[in-house]
Amino acid sequence: MTSASSTSSSPPAVPAPPRPQRRYLTPPAVPARPSNLPQAQSNSWSFFRDANLVLLVLVGCALLGMAYLFLGGRERVTIRIDDQETTIWTRQQTVRDALVEAGIPWNEQDLIRPPLSAALPRDGNITIRLATPIVVTADGAVMERRTQATTIQKVLEENNITLKPQDQVFLDGRLTRADASLPRYAASAGEPASFSSQNGTLHISVTRALPITINDNGTISTLYTTENTLGTALARAGMQVYIGDSVTPELTTPVTTDATVFIRRSRPASITVDGRTIRTRTRAASIEALLAQEGVQLQGKDFAVPAPTDPIVDYVNVNVTRVREEFITETEQLAFQSKWLPNPDLELDQRVVAQVGEKGAKNRLFKSVFENGKLISTGLEREWIEKPPQDHIINYGTKVVLRDLTLPNGSVVQYWRKIRLLATAYAASTSGKAKDHPEYGRTRLGLQAGRGIVAVDPRVVSLGSKLFVPGYGEAVAGDTGGRVKGKRIDLGFPDDAIESWYRWVDVYLLAPAPSSSQINAVLADYPVERKK
Repeated sequence: MTSASSTSSSPPAVPAPPRPQRRYLTPPAVPARPSNLPQAQSNSWSFFRDANLVLLVLVGCALLGMAYLFLGGRERVTIRIDDQETTIWTRQQTVRDALVEAGIPWNEQDLIRPPLSAALPRDGNITIRLATPIVVTADGAVMERRTQATTIQKVLEENNITLKPQDQVFLDGRLTRADASLPRYAASAGEPASFSSQNGTLHISVTRALPITINDNGTISTLYTTENTLGTALARAGMQVYIGDSVTPELTTPVTTDATVFIRRSRPASITVDGRTIRTRTRAASIEALLAQEGVQLQGKDFAVPAPTDPIVDYVNVNVTRVREEFITETEQLAFQSKWLPNPDLELDQRVVAQVGEKGAKNRLFKSVFENGKLISTGLEREWIEKPPQDHIINYGTKVVLRDLTLPNGSVVQYWRKIRLLATAYAASTSGKAKDHPEYGRTRLGLQAGRGIVAVDPRVVSLGSKLFVPGYGEAVAGDTGGRVKGKRIDLGFPDDAIESWYRWVDVYLLAPAPSSSQINAVLADYPVERKK
């Protein structure tokens, strides 16, 4: 160091020996950090990191060893119970031990593949088809079972139960067929291995048919039935019993084993009498007894076909004919005629009934013979006019009388006729023609449709007539219409200003009046105004 060499006092001829360096056991309080210190510190931390890595590797190896010891020898097994699956890991060697370890119980009737005593399959799959729990009630016995059968018939065969054709089978209280399929058994949700006897139990019951002997008019047969009464048993078998039949014992009698039913059949018969047909059944021996049974009596010249003494046969049809002879007087009404006669002394539209019409009467006397109310023969004895008809005469006025009419503007005009008409409204756009039609807006007289032009029935108001309509104004009868018939008038309006009209109004025909030959003195009487 420079500071050390500057303090030397030895003579040059004899060199001084080198001074040994000092070693400090304790560093200064605040030592200066040499430039090479970081490198030495980095080597120290590398050592510690290597030690932690070794420790981590040792711990991992220990865990792997524990996992190997825990899992070593275990196999993965998938257990499928009907439609549900579960997976387990096991060291067990047989199917039985694997199921026991997994906590999965089973019943003797469950179908397990591979079998319980078999070794675990190499593919690791075990299937279990659950047996369906059932309760079978038959012949007074109640049997609780589990079954792999798929139909009711197979269940019954497994339990040595034989059905007769008329026996009834019920599944859960509902009538069914023996070849019906059993509903698929399903375990409770979340409990695929639960085989509790109360879970999804099916109830199958057999109702035995009892034999009944039927003596039907001497024909003997045996009927097997599950019904409660004789009547319902016969009805179920399709054996119809009619009101006229005799049944012993009564139909309401309960069914018992080896019961016997005696049926004495009535014969179907019908009687046509007095315009009606009596359909009945009878055990009578003759037609006369059949008629008496239904209260039909033959009187006078009445007769029956077949004859009353004939025997009864099946579906006999007895026609009773009522015979009646009488004199019949027929009266024919003779219609009167209505005559309209003009009367120049009466004012136009006045009518006076000069004579009331009366119908006449013409009589004819017949001698008639009736069978069942139908005329078979008749003979005319005589005919005469008892009363001749009388014409109905109406006088109508033809005299034209001019009267004054004050218009809303105060002017006075004369009119020669006042007619009560049903007024409606129309415009060119409601006439049924398109706007591009060459006759669009043209009236019957060739005028332009619009306000002041009205449509009338020419038989009531002559075309070209001038008139006044209260609430509308003066107008010209210049058009006709398909619906303007009789006492109707259609008031014209522009397309853009049509008004709503439908009411009866007094229409005044303005003077001058046409010639008498152009006046229709008797107007149509329709439509008719309804009086409020």
